[in-house]
Amino acid sequence: MEFSFDAYVTDIIDDGGQPVFALGDGTLRWAGDLVREAHDGAILSAAPHPSGVGVLTGGDDGRLVWSTPDESRLLLELPGRWIEALAVSQESGLVAAAAGKMAVVVDAANADFRREFTHAASVASLAFDAKGRRLAAATYGGVALWYARIAEQKPVMLRCAGSHLAVLFSPDGKFVVSAMQEPSLHGWRLSDGKDMAMSGYQSRVRGMGFAAGGQWLLTAGAPGLVLWPFNGANGPMGRQALQMDVSLPGLTARLAVDASGRVVAAASEEGHIAALDLVNEERKVAKAEPGGPLAALAVLEGGLVAWGDEAGQAGVISLADLPAESPS
Repeated sequence: MEFSFDAYVTDIIDDGGQPVFALGDGTLRWAGDLVREAHDGAILSAAPHPSGVGVLTGGDDGRLVWSTPDESRLLLELPGRWIEALAVSQESGLVAAAAGKMAVVVDAANADFRREFTHAASVASLAFDAKGRRLAAATYGGVALWYARIAEQKPVMLRCAGSHLAVLFSPDGKFVVSAMQEPSLHGWRLSDGKDMAMSGYQSRVRGMGFAAGGQWLLTAGAPGLVLWPFNGANGPMGRQALQMDVSLPGLTARLAVDASGRVVAAASEEGHIAALDLVNEERKVAKAEPGGPLAALAVLEGGLVAWGDEAGQAGVISLADLPAESPS
């Protein structure tokens, strides 16, 4: 199933097993059919609602909107700002939005709750820990850690020179990892603040995700996939990364991991897509033909892979319909 939209695909969100395409013209498209106008301007960020129903979007109109197939509801408005990153915790019900140097936290179940955290530089990415208690904000010079519900506080700063563009907590909450403007990652062990450089990439890391119960961090930015071990007390410290061949031409530009951490989709710079079942060790070619540069990639419930590119072309592929082969 393929679609042709008239706008850049910002992101793809899994709404109960149905792909929702968030577009640069401010609209949401449920599987390409139902259209909802969420923003007066471009959608810059998107995430699933903590309830599991509907999609949250941030736009260049300064609005945070919760949309379902039936309605769109305004949750937060920051006039004159762009909401460029979102993070959601199903565990705590909290939603965090990044707008310039500020991160704003709201509660999906309490319209009166609001916390604002200010940084010295713009916030590029946000992430909650597994319990939704701590919030990590990637910014210039490192990552700031906040307690998401506490109003007056100073953040714990995990410092590393340079621009940090994406951030993740390890599932066990022991480590924080950021992707940088340079072709590298940086990680910190939270128990003692010890940090580590995670290098060896050929391009900026635009995709990363944990798999196998949090034992491995899978990353793009090199031929195939780069896997960092996160089992044990020291995680990847003092250990080498592994490289997995996914038989894509050139570098792996993007990746997406399903909610179970079992299926990973990897995309080349030219838009080829392969999917790997890490348990059965099966590889499937999800998109064999090249196209425009991919802007979004997702693995959804039910074994669906959804993709969208910068020119507005998009598609949904059922992995069950594809032949499997053993990875080389």
